[in-house]
Amino acid sequence: MNISRFTDYSLRVLIYLAINKNTNEIKTIKEIAECYGVSKNHLMKVVQQLSAQGYINSTRGKNGGIKLNHAAEQINIGQLVRSFEGKSALVECFGENNFCIITPACQLKKVLSHAIESFFNCLDQYTLADLINGPNKAVLSKILITSDY
Repeated sequence: MNISRFTDYSLRVLIYLAINKNTNEIKTIKEIAECYGVSKNHLMKVVQQLSAQGYINSTRGKNGGIKLNHAAEQINIGQLVRSFEGKSALVECFGENNFCIITPACQLKKVLSHAIESFFNCLDQYTLADLINGPNKAVLSKILITSDY
């Protein structure tokens, strides 16, 4: 299963904020965009959605920026991915405009529904803390904690 670039960027923003949480500084969209080499404008939309869903706090203005709204241990990856990907139709029969002629006899929707459920059940077992802690934490921290901005 593919996740959208929007969801990917959402996860990357949260990872960046979680790794940098100990610096006690709010981070800017600009510095996150530069760190990852992605579009600032696209990240602004991602940050707006993360803020609207309560994952982050954002402050506007000259000294504004963003920071995590919860501890990394409280941010469930499955819930986040569901909130951004839950409505995407994997195949036509999942959508509202289903004109597939084999739908009444096809088992594909049942099989794919089971696969998607398994995918989300797996993600439900992880938190943001799991993504930033582990054997590569020092490398991740070195990459994402910078003062070059």
